[in-house]
Amino acid sequence: MSMLLAVHDAYGTLLAQVGNPTPEAPPASDKLLKLVRYFTWFVLLSGIMGITYAGGRFAWEKWTGGGLESPKMVAGAMIGGIIATSAGTIMNAAIG
Repeated sequence: MSMLLAVHDAYGTLLAQVGNPTPEAPPASDKLLKLVRYFTWFVLLSGIMGITYAGGRFAWEKWTGGGLESPKMVAGAMIGGIIATSAGTIMNAAIG
């Protein structure tokens, strides 16, 4: 029992010396974050363009009486947008 208490005390002393480190950004992370912001902007713009194109195609298919394939395009663009915009939240949940 005394051996267990000695190990416990040693472990507690070691943890007290380590402390609680504060996170620090790596060098040149501002450039990487700028690139991520550009990529996010591009993804959002692509999603808006995809939904707009699919909506126009949907109207054209309804007007000409053709087969309706554009609702799949709208659904795909919306699902892709949801996944793209929630990627940060998903990664935070997976890592943390």
